[in-house]
Amino acid sequence: MKALKVLASLALATTAFGQMRDNQTKEMTCDNSGSGNRTRYCEIREQSTAAMGLLNVDAGRNGGAVVKGWSRNEVLVRTRVEGWADSDADARVMGSQVYVDTSGGRVQAQGPQSTTNAGWSVSFEIFVPQATSLTVKTVNGGITVSDVRGSLRFDATNGGINLRRLAGDVTGSTVNGSVNLDLMGKTWDGSQVSVTTRNGGVNISVPENYSAHFQTETLNGTLRSEFPLNVTGDVRSGNHDFSIGAGGPLIHVTTTNGGVKLKKV
Repeated sequence: MKALKVLASLALATTAFGQMRDNQTKEMTCDNSGSGNRTRYCEIREQSTAAMGLLNVDAGRNGGAVVKGWSRNEVLVRTRVEGWADSDADARVMGSQVYVDTSGGRVQAQGPQSTTNAGWSVSFEIFVPQATSLTVKTVNGGITVSDVRGSLRFDATNGGINLRRLAGDVTGSTVNGSVNLDLMGKTWDGSQVSVTTRNGGVNISVPENYSAHFQTETLNGTLRSEFPLNVTGDVRSGNHDFSIGAGGPLIHVTTTNGGVKLKKV
């Protein structure tokens, strides 16, 4: 019996990995960087490091983070470093003083003190082995994580959250931004999902034959679903507890000012 359970777990994990994408394309550029009246400098840096199973990502005060799973057994950190000032020379100096630390299972930027007229920011595009656990933090920037299986903890202040084709244990929140969750397969492969936003909606893309147990909470918003829901009360407001398909692991989403939508894909 124990051997059968192990084989079943391995089969489920193999199915989940098979539905994840092997992300090899580098997408971040300097083409869409910067705006405003001050002169801006931008460069893309690349650093490779050994895979460690757990990666802590901190984008700092200004900048977002995109983390993608791939088939290689290494971590590639691509950093868009931007500096801005009143002149080209000063903007370049600000950018040149930014240092990105990729040691000890972390990705974090450090740089000079910003002033009224000059400052800097970093954004990350990080490729990791698909079996990687993550903590990701941003202040003024969004977070996107795709094709990763493990423990994910995220925290954003001003930025949207995009979670695509994940498995494992997912928990996190943003204050100002929407949450987009793209599910895969027939049920969640892991313990649970728990995501929260204060000011923004929650959009969940769900495969047609999916099974899950949902808990949705919204204060100033409505619940809309393309799936038939066996719930009591008014689905246009409040808290709801329901299952689709045969039920399954918990997917818990909360928003204060925004609605919750389940979209069939």
